[in-house]
Amino acid sequence: MYKIPLIKPYVTEELKDRVAAVLESGYLTEGPVTHQLEKVFCDYIGGGHVVALSSCTVGLELALRACGIGHGDEVIVPDYTYPATADVAAIVGARIVLVDIDRNTMLVDYEKLEQAVTENTKAVIPVSLFGNPLNHERLQRLKNQYNLMIIEDAACAIGAEYKSRKAGTHADISVFSLHPRKFITSGEGGILTTDNAGYAEWIRSYKHFGMGVSPTREGTTFERIGTNYKLSDVLAAIAVSQMNDIDKLLEQRTKAAAYYRELLEDDPRVTVPAVTEGGRHSYQSFCIYIEKRDTVMRGLRQKGIEVQIGTYSLHMHKAFQDDRVCRIAGPLDGSVYAFNHCLALPLFYDITEAEQEEVVNELRKLL
Repeated sequence: MYKIPLIKPYVTEELKDRVAAVLESGYLTEGPVTHQLEKVFCDYIGGGHVVALSSCTVGLELALRACGIGHGDEVIVPDYTYPATADVAAIVGARIVLVDIDRNTMLVDYEKLEQAVTENTKAVIPVSLFGNPLNHERLQRLKNQYNLMIIEDAACAIGAEYKSRKAGTHADISVFSLHPRKFITSGEGGILTTDNAGYAEWIRSYKHFGMGVSPTREGTTFERIGTNYKLSDVLAAIAVSQMNDIDKLLEQRTKAAAYYRELLEDDPRVTVPAVTEGGRHSYQSFCIYIEKRDTVMRGLRQKGIEVQIGTYSLHMHKAFQDDRVCRIAGPLDGSVYAFNHCLALPLFYDITEAEQEEVVNELRKLL
């Protein structure tokens, strides 16, 4: 156990009561509480179609399937991301194309993205990494110019905004994670959003064994081959409770991130990546760049402070080194730099200024 953990789940008595109510109801699979979560999320982002799923990863997979993307197609993905972002392209039979990131923001390099487009490119999965929103104006221009689908990996971006519009309202399809590293969680789960009713209808059916959209006991039909990617009411109850406090939780995270920036602003050995211009960061993680990251990380952990790397540079891993599965588009220097230098600091709903000061003081000693 760390005295200052990296994250801490937000668990209230009200949350426990909601979960207990589901258990007492005897109805544990996807049902009214999962549908309530979909409505709460829809109201929060301001409309569209919302589908709750068993994970963000399957949401990205279903987004590609709904768009008809598969064998012979290419899907462009930033190299600096969790493997799930790229895995889904291979799972549906498409070829992954890895491109570099902008070291300044840790988001996809839009120029490198455009250079990677070929006649086989059908979709782009940009990542709003750590809660930093994407530049959707640039993505929209690329979509229009090259006839691409924009599927946003918004795993970390609940609450983020670009030009005063919330993440989940810009791309053709956006998918969020409810994994415990996220500040709104259901334990495991995902939420998909889209303005396209056809995509939403297809995904609802596919994730429910291909069942008709509104089946009745007497009239159930199976419209297509499908599978089971439902989110149970038990898990949904956790996220519904947390969504009720999302504004407070975002305010606390934003305040804590600002205090980290204040503590670190005069230290030339530390760089805080930039927030997208016109964007509001939701700070799923607070990340910095430092030299000798692994040495510092070990030292902080020995002091009882839980820290972590940012994420992975995919091309460095065997899974993405098969040319038949993955094409590497150009140098990936930004991704490699981020992988070697990014450190995520503790950030949770009730972190105190004293705890943040301790993190920064120990960090400075190790630097």
